[in-house]
Amino acid sequence: MLFYFEPATIKQKHNLLMLQTPPVVLTISGHDPSGGAGIQADIEAISHHGCHACSVITALTMQNTIGVKKILPQPAAFVAEQINVLFEDFEPSAIKIGVIGSSEIAYALHKLILNHPEIPIIVDPVLASETGDTLSDDNIVTGLIELLIPLATLITPNSLEARVLAPHAAELEDCGQQLVSSGCANVLITGTHENQNDVVNTLYNKSGIVKSQIWQRLDASYHGSGCTLASSIAAMIALGHDPVSAALEAQRYTWQSLTSGYKPGKGQFIPRRSLNVNSP
Repeated sequence: MLFYFEPATIKQKHNLLMLQTPPVVLTISGHDPSGGAGIQADIEAISHHGCHACSVITALTMQNTIGVKKILPQPAAFVAEQINVLFEDFEPSAIKIGVIGSSEIAYALHKLILNHPEIPIIVDPVLASETGDTLSDDNIVTGLIELLIPLATLITPNSLEARVLAPHAAELEDCGQQLVSSGCANVLITGTHENQNDVVNTLYNKSGIVKSQIWQRLDASYHGSGCTLASSIAAMIALGHDPVSAALEAQRYTWQSLTSGYKPGKGQFIPRRSLNVNSP
C-alpha cells in the first residue's frame, strides 16, 4: 500500500522536527571495545536523555569486561583538531571529559575550555578502571589538578580518585572542600569503594555539603558506571537542569541502569543504559 502526504503536511512535520532538535553534548574520552565504558557508554547515556552526542576519542584501549590490557593515547594535536572542526559546525550545550590519555591532551582541553567559558564542563577524572587497572600516570593527575578541575562546572570522582586529587585532605569531606576551593564549582564524590553497607554519594559546592544521597549497595561489579553518571549529568545540564538537580537525577538514572545491568561477557556487569529514566 502506498501513502501520499500532502506537501503542507510534510512541511508541518519538518517544522515540528526542527523544533525538536536536541541539544548537543560533546563527549571527550577513551574508546572501550567491550562497549561497557568510555565513549560508547557516554553516547548511550547522552542519547537516552534525548541529546545528540558528538564524540572525540582521546585514547584507544585494549580491554574487555575483565580488565584493561593496554592504552594508546591519541596525538594531542589531532584531538584538538577534531574538536575545532566540531566547533565549526556545532554549538555544544555541555562537554563531558573522561579518560584524558596524556598530559598533552589535558593541556589541549584546558585551552578549549578557556576559549569557550560559557559551556558547562563535566569532568569524570578517571584514574583507573573499575577492575583497578591504571588509566593514568602522575603527569595526567597533575594535568587534572592544575588544568581541568579548576575550570570544571562539576566533577565526579569516586572516593579513591578524590583522595588522589586532594592528597592533603584528611577525610572525604575535606577532599570535597579542597577540590571546590581549587576552582571547581561542584564536586560529586561517589562512595562505591567505601567500606559501608550502603553507597553514599555526596555533592559539595562552595557552601559545603549540598546533599548526600544513599543508595542500596548492589552485589555485582559494574563496568562503566562512572561514565554513565557523568554523561547523564552532562546531558541533563544540556537540557536545562542546574548542576545540583542534574547530579541528583543522574544518580537515580545510573542506579536504575545498574539494577537492570547485564553480563554479556565473563567479567563485570554492564549498566542497561536504555532504561526509561522515569521507570520506578
